[in-house]
Amino acid sequence: MRTLLAIGTIASLTAGVLNLQAEAKPKYSIKEVMKALHKGDDALCKKVVKGEGTHEDFMKLVEYYRSLPLNEPPKGDAASWKEKTTALLKSAQALHEGKPGAVEKYKAAVNCKACHSVHKPD
Repeated sequence: MRTLLAIGTIASLTAGVLNLQAEAKPKYSIKEVMKALHKGDDALCKKVVKGEGTHEDFMKLVEYYRSLPLNEPPKGDAASWKEKTTALLKSAQALHEGKPGAVEKYKAAVNCKACHSVHKPD
């Protein structure tokens, strides 16, 4: 009985560690996030900034933006990258949760030039 309990505990701990490792890896690369949400005249981020985003759009933003803070910045300070990408994720989560002022927070966080000037490679 103790052996089964020990095996179950080890299996549970192993699954937990593997889950933490999986969470530490980004699901999407920076390039994939930018292409999915920011690229083109009909980009999802532009739709949301106009106040035309749907609940499904907000869910997609959150899904993709979760990866950004987990990616390494291609250039610049890691702390700055973490700050900017986390603000973007939090603003998308606020949109998804329907919080007041969420569109304005998203507009401020999705400032492409502020991020690109310090983190996008030349």
